[in-house]
Amino acid sequence: MNFTKNEKYDILRIIISVMSIIISFILSLDHISWIAVILCGIPIIKECIDSLIKEFDLKADLLVSLAIISSILIGEVFAAGEIATIMAIGGFLEEYTVTKTQGRIKELVNMSPQVATRIKNGIEEKISVENVQVGDILKVLPGESIPTDGIILYGETSIDQSTLTGESFPVDKTENDEVYSGTINLYGSFTMKTTKISQESSLQKLIRLVESSKPENSKIVRTADKWATIIVVLAFISAILTYLYTFEITRSVTILVVFCPCALVLATPTAIMATIGNLTKYGILVKDGESIEELAHVSEFVFDKTGTLTYGSPKVVNIISNDSEELMYLLASLESKSEHPLAKAIVEYYDNDDFAYVDDFKMHIGKGISGKIGGSRIIAGNKKLLESENISLNSPGQSQNGEITIYVAKEGELIGKVYLADTLRESSEQTIKNLKRLRIKTTLLTGDNEKTARYIAKKIKIRNVKSDCLPEDKTDYIAREQILGHKVAMIGDGVNDAPSLKKANVGIAMSKIGSDISVEAANIALINDNIEDIPQLIGIAKKTVRTININIGLALTLNIIAMALAILGILNPIEGALIHNIGSVMVIIYSTSLTRYKISNKDCRKSKKLGVTKSLNKAMT
Repeated sequence: MNFTKNEKYDILRIIISVMSIIISFILSLDHISWIAVILCGIPIIKECIDSLIKEFDLKADLLVSLAIISSILIGEVFAAGEIATIMAIGGFLEEYTVTKTQGRIKELVNMSPQVATRIKNGIEEKISVENVQVGDILKVLPGESIPTDGIILYGETSIDQSTLTGESFPVDKTENDEVYSGTINLYGSFTMKTTKISQESSLQKLIRLVESSKPENSKIVRTADKWATIIVVLAFISAILTYLYTFEITRSVTILVVFCPCALVLATPTAIMATIGNLTKYGILVKDGESIEELAHVSEFVFDKTGTLTYGSPKVVNIISNDSEELMYLLASLESKSEHPLAKAIVEYYDNDDFAYVDDFKMHIGKGISGKIGGSRIIAGNKKLLESENISLNSPGQSQNGEITIYVAKEGELIGKVYLADTLRESSEQTIKNLKRLRIKTTLLTGDNEKTARYIAKKIKIRNVKSDCLPEDKTDYIAREQILGHKVAMIGDGVNDAPSLKKANVGIAMSKIGSDISVEAANIALINDNIEDIPQLIGIAKKTVRTININIGLALTLNIIAMALAILGILNPIEGALIHNIGSVMVIIYSTSLTRYKISNKDCRKSKKLGVTKSLNKAMT
């Protein structure tokens, strides 16, 4: 177990204080307890005074400080030393738990490379990563961390991207593939061209995102803090009234000890940070605790189509030809000369390096391409191109589901058609099904035409669908739902969906590593594009709110019971300090369980969830 320098100092002073308390108890030498008062009590009192002067903050330390000082004034130095020691132990456990939870998150992205090997004028040189510029050529050897984002120019390799994407297995990379800062080159060496400076790399963006993942800006945290302040005031009043009624200062001191709202203040931050740590394992990064709270009460999930429910890139879905092998050989050979996304999809589908030699290659902007293969003129393009060449389409047919049709002609005669479409993610249908099990309404908003939108919606069983949507149409829809009192989460690819992501109660960006908008517009980023993790995200958000409420209830109940016992004189200051810290430890342990929480099918089938209304259930299918 690794400790920081400050943590080691805290452990040492606690050990010395514990030893002084033990010796004082065994030998009945109260003055030895002053060691514990000095080592553990003075830091508490000092922090209390600083908070009062600088922030006028009525923190739990104020009650502890008064309890320590009061114990000394009534001659209970041993009690003062034990209270200070127990509080120091509890404080250390609290701080250590939160610090380590944040540390586990930061370890995932705290792997910034420091040195890069740049190739300039054929000469290799080691330079600081901070000096790498866009367009520089870098060499990366096996075992090295990739300095910044870029594209492979030469070489093949396998890269461990688990730090950024959570992928369990290495990803094979070859020429023209993207690589990301902070990932590890496992096998082959390669040269790459940088596309971003180190400060703007995917790794640095994730570091900034993690650093912004603070629980303090959560509404429920602020509510707990208000309750803590109220409790501090109540403790003062109770202690004064008890003394005026009994004239027993010990009872008043005990009230100040047991009524310290440490467990209450700790209830929310530990739960939220444990949740953020859990979600990071799934490649889900959360900006703030408030997003988790909002997500727990979401009643509607709005989806973009392209790049979210689908892969966002065209793929060959059907071929119509009397000789499909010859058709694809000619078409892929022709398309290999083009950089168009449709051309790349066709070449990828062909999956063969056996291309024919193409002569007289020509691009027809907005229509298609043409060229000669083996002396025969080949034309591939849309209906307009073939009609301009006076080529009969015979029975052209119509795409049933919004596919793109590429017509292929040889020597003036149509020899076949190839259909391409943006294909659904394999996990889309199951994700929608799981959301419905969680009693969450699902909606599809897309800029595609009605035919395509209806086809996609039918495939994944979304009934509420809006097509031909401009960005403002999506934000208007979300605004209308919010006026009706619905909490809306929007998930999109983070480009044209930026306004909607900002408008929604919770914006979730589907963004491969490197997308700026995922950090700027959304509250949550799915850095590996795994929409199947959305039910896990919602499930743990609901579980987090339940955990926080239970923590707060536990803390308040324990405080009230302990205060009643203190007023009756059943508890003394030492016993009160023990009970107080038992509450804090219980809250820590219960919150830490969130780091291992995983939603199950049983959770998905539960009918009663937070923030779900009967009217919404009725609208569901």
